[in-house]
Amino acid sequence: MQISIRLAARRRLAAAVAVAVVCSTAATAPALARPAAPLSAVPVPQLEWTPCVPDSPFECATAEVPLDYQNPGGRTIELAVVKRKATGPGPRLGSLFFNPGGPGGPGKVQMPQDYEFFPKEVRERFDIVSWDPRGIGYSTAVNCFGSSEEAAAWVASKPIGFPVGKKERATWISAYAELGRLCEQRDPQLLRHVSTAETAQDLDLLRQAVGDPQLTYLGISYGTILGATYANMFPAKVRALVLDGNIDPQAWTDHNSTGDPDLPLFLRMGTDVGAAATLDQFLTLCGSADTAHCAFSAGSPEATRAKFDKLTLRLREHPVGAWTYAATIDSVANSLYVVHPGWTDLAGTLQDLWQGRVPEPPAAEPPPIPYPYAGIEQGGAVSCSDSPEPRNPLAYHGFEEFAAARSGDLGRFWTWAAEPCSTWPAVAANRYTGPWNTPTAHPILLVNPTYDPSTPIRDAEAMARELASARLLTLKGYGHTALLNPSSCVQAYESRYIIDGTLPPVGATCAAQNTPPFAAPRPHGGVATGGGAMAGIIG
Repeated sequence: MQISIRLAARRRLAAAVAVAVVCSTAATAPALARPAAPLSAVPVPQLEWTPCVPDSPFECATAEVPLDYQNPGGRTIELAVVKRKATGPGPRLGSLFFNPGGPGGPGKVQMPQDYEFFPKEVRERFDIVSWDPRGIGYSTAVNCFGSSEEAAAWVASKPIGFPVGKKERATWISAYAELGRLCEQRDPQLLRHVSTAETAQDLDLLRQAVGDPQLTYLGISYGTILGATYANMFPAKVRALVLDGNIDPQAWTDHNSTGDPDLPLFLRMGTDVGAAATLDQFLTLCGSADTAHCAFSAGSPEATRAKFDKLTLRLREHPVGAWTYAATIDSVANSLYVVHPGWTDLAGTLQDLWQGRVPEPPAAEPPPIPYPYAGIEQGGAVSCSDSPEPRNPLAYHGFEEFAAARSGDLGRFWTWAAEPCSTWPAVAANRYTGPWNTPTAHPILLVNPTYDPSTPIRDAEAMARELASARLLTLKGYGHTALLNPSSCVQAYESRYIIDGTLPPVGATCAAQNTPPFAAPRPHGGVATGGGAMAGIIG
């Protein structure tokens, strides 16, 4: 469901949450309440910056860090780091570290893609720094295949989106079990050392490497769990943390956090419910527009919802090319992330399918830095080892029916997005499972849209309750994270907080994002079908 290179990255984010959520409840690694070894005993990486590509304003470097912080003198791994210097005017205030989510988002590519989304005042006063977390992208990465051909063959061996029917369920479960076996064979040690806690320790070393006495950070989606983990492991080092598109930390770490028995992560988070509510808004706003603005409009919200239901029922029996029912729902789930151009392109794709045409994907804009290998196993290695999941693959059909009853088609998608973790072979050697309320040197700013298809507003409210000192800013808007669905109001609050520590008032809201959905006519493009689970979750 990649609408563009940027949306491809965002989708890996969402799938990352989905795949990352495939963990294990049977084996539980010990909680890590503080760094396993004093980071003062670990050498601070030396960063030698050079242009990432010729004539690029983005500079790249490589950091060497321990694989296992409990054995800092053992094996080391490399982290790929990227920076864009503060543009001025005004004195430079330090570095703003950015995590683009996932897990599985390669910051070395995604930060340059997303750079213009950062508030102008912040770009002027801070170097913007990101990195590919351990296990990901250009860093020492999880790679479970011997070649790109092997990876492609594995992807082709399973259903797109999620399985439909008993035969496809068996194929799906078998394919992901085989993926786990392949990953275990290639680098079992790395699989046990890609936890969020260890990435937080990497982040603190990178903070020291750029010379900042405290951390300034913006994390979206999975990056909010990373930020919350850092805040509780290194509370004295918190200068300013913006967490945008929040995950409930109890849902991430505790499979019984909601009181529901052993639900998969995305159902614990309520992602399926939030996605269904966002889809309903998409159909309502589309139906309130004319076809020049929303190609799928049937003239009213009610008629447009009915049209969508008829389309999905028809696709169950009569796919349009490779666009099966499940592949279409996969595309819908991921296309809701970025309103512009995602919602308009999704409307065009649905209309093509309604008319029996295979949608044409739009031309992809090349990223400023080429993408590395970013297989679905990378985000899954983080989530599956870090966030507990029910371990019986045969239970997921029951979870699917439960989720479908409360959230429709998208409940099926989000249930199976977590299933790969049921057979994942590794549990993180060092997990952080709390506490989440350690007092920090400075308060934390949380941001969340009201209609977020991946990290619903209820998760942001839970994050606000869990952290010792946090203020929630609500964007009355749509899409996954305010960063990728910009609001001048949100950016103004973020700038003041990041630059001088001023929080929004208690209960502050921003009335809308800059450009509402379906605000202007736009030629539609197709949306390529995605790979389903482990393609990248939460974003």
